[in-house]
Amino acid sequence: MKRILIVDDEINICTLLSRFLGKHGFKTESTMTGAQALKMLKETPFDLILCDYRLKDTDGAQLLNDIRALSPQTVVIIITGYSDVRIAVDMVKNGAYDYISKPLYPDEILALVNKALENPGSPAPQPAQAAPAAPAADAPHRPQPSGGTQNGGQYVYGESEPSRQLIRELTLVAPTDYSVIIFGETGTGKESVAHLIHDHSSRKSQPFIAIDCGALSRELAASELFGHEKGSFTGAIGTKIGAFEQAHGGTIFLDEIANLPYDVQVALLRVIQEKQIRRVGSMKEIAVDVRLIVASNENLFEAVQKGKFREDLFHRFNEFTIHIPPLRERGDEDLRSFVDAFLSQAGKELNKPEAALSEEVWECFRNYDWPGNIRELKNVIRRASLLTPAGKEISMAALPLEMKAGKMMRQPAAAVPETAPADQQDEPNLPLLDDNDLKSVALKAEYNKIINVLKEVKYNKTKAAQLLNIDRKTLYNKLRLLNINY
Repeated sequence: MKRILIVDDEINICTLLSRFLGKHGFKTESTMTGAQALKMLKETPFDLILCDYRLKDTDGAQLLNDIRALSPQTVVIIITGYSDVRIAVDMVKNGAYDYISKPLYPDEILALVNKALENPGSPAPQPAQAAPAAPAADAPHRPQPSGGTQNGGQYVYGESEPSRQLIRELTLVAPTDYSVIIFGETGTGKESVAHLIHDHSSRKSQPFIAIDCGALSRELAASELFGHEKGSFTGAIGTKIGAFEQAHGGTIFLDEIANLPYDVQVALLRVIQEKQIRRVGSMKEIAVDVRLIVASNENLFEAVQKGKFREDLFHRFNEFTIHIPPLRERGDEDLRSFVDAFLSQAGKELNKPEAALSEEVWECFRNYDWPGNIRELKNVIRRASLLTPAGKEISMAALPLEMKAGKMMRQPAAAVPETAPADQQDEPNLPLLDDNDLKSVALKAEYNKIINVLKEVKYNKTKAAQLLNIDRKTLYNKLRLLNINY
């Protein structure tokens, strides 16, 4: 059995590559530092080393020299980022067998490893991914889901480093059958990431079923997930097939998993363990084969510590974790990509020429926090495109109230008159409301209260509705009335 050493400073990469190559008949070990890699090589011979070029304690060039000095017969493949491709080519000239560029694709890695071990003495005639001939070739290859395009279609990808890291993790875990937890704020695109994982798995031809756990009542959650038999409870006028049965052979995506009732968590744990479900009102066990992807906009580990979420269920889900960065952390390049794509989509939806942003609006977009993230940006673009006449630039007048208010709140403190009461200094300015009109004052108070509660619960609408003592439907109606796009 061939022995492979994986050297990468990211534990997720080490774990995934180790398990993937282990399933294909290789004996694998991993480490996160160059020093430890050399120590392991002194103690145990390895046939091949997969080594990331950039490590915390050394770089690939130095490590390659050290490996060749210790074990000249060991094959070395360099893992490199796109900015390091030319360096990797030089390393191939200096003794590395080949290099492979990020993001990593398991099938590509397997093919290269097999090729290297079959012909360890001769370098590969072609690098795993050719060095770019032009700057445009530096853009990362992105996964192409069925029915989607890179930009302007069903999916839009960013160019920032957080976006590249997201794509890298996604393409690594997609071909596996691991359960995945997706963390991200409201509106960051957790369901889109889940779709991409499904579309690049062996289950892509099977169903993808998405369930919003925050919308499930305690009484009907089991029925929605596992189904029920006719007459099993009041209102069960027919047999219902639950989400797990519908997703058989495919993927089930459970959004806002932290909001799942505790007793349903117990039933879900059993389903994961036994791979069988039992409809409400039935004694018959039904086998199900599904891949689980769950999402949460709150820290599940903290929920476990508070007793709100079962620890054993958390560990069942936690085979791999993906964090989606919020829009405000993805930089101007990503923001511009999303804006351009959504402007194009809005133009097609409205059957009118694609609008452009005025400089003032672009500056507002750049400085805005985007608490609703990509979903909020898309809604703002669609609204502004509708309000802007054909051939005109989108102006500040087309933006929703909370963006204008947010823009004003970020003015320097000196801009606030000294005579203004302290409580008014933090109050958003809603220019279209008349302070002398009682109804306007009430709407302004509702607006402020809802905004503050949403911030307090990190824009989790289920929790916000609970704190406001209203149901989710009422909250959504108020968000629509007050034009709050979270």
